[in-house]
Amino acid sequence: MNTALILKNVHKHIHLNEDEEKLFISSLEPLTLKKKTVHLKAGEVCKHSTFIIDGALKSFTVDKNGQEHVISFALSDWWIADIYSLITQTPGVLTIEAIADSEVLLLSKEKQQLLYDKVPKFERFFRIITENSLVASQQRLINNLSLTAEERYLDFMEKYRFVMECAPLHSIASYLGITPEFLSKIRRRMAGKLH
Repeated sequence: MNTALILKNVHKHIHLNEDEEKLFISSLEPLTLKKKTVHLKAGEVCKHSTFIIDGALKSFTVDKNGQEHVISFALSDWWIADIYSLITQTPGVLTIEAIADSEVLLLSKEKQQLLYDKVPKFERFFRIITENSLVASQQRLINNLSLTAEERYLDFMEKYRFVMECAPLHSIASYLGITPEFLSKIRRRMAGKLH
């Protein structure tokens, strides 16, 4: 199990001694997800926080018309979960799916609670992770209200270059809040500007 990346992720926010690192690593469960594997289905209770070592995942909802609405993408060195479901332990509304072959590490709600009890600084770590997620969601909402579709696409290209290579066009368009046709038009227009 490759744990260097997740330890680096944790050490950005809290310092662990060797015993605390060992306890943390022993709490993790490695998992390989093939592209298009559903990791969590809407209606299920989210039982894990998922850390991406390699690959990419997306979270989305599907409305009553069968339309997919992408909420987030998660790349290498990021965490993903249905946070509401994970915290409340009630059925969630998000589906989480691999958009590329992915290597992930799972931390169950129970093991996370155990870490809080044995190494209280993990409460600080996950509070920071949750706050960062909240800030990113708020920024995305503000961008959707204040930026043009083209500006949102440029911002997306900067943040999610790997997603551009592996996610279907309709997923990117959904995340940006535009139709796939309009996204194609933006891409053509921008390609024209580059030549």
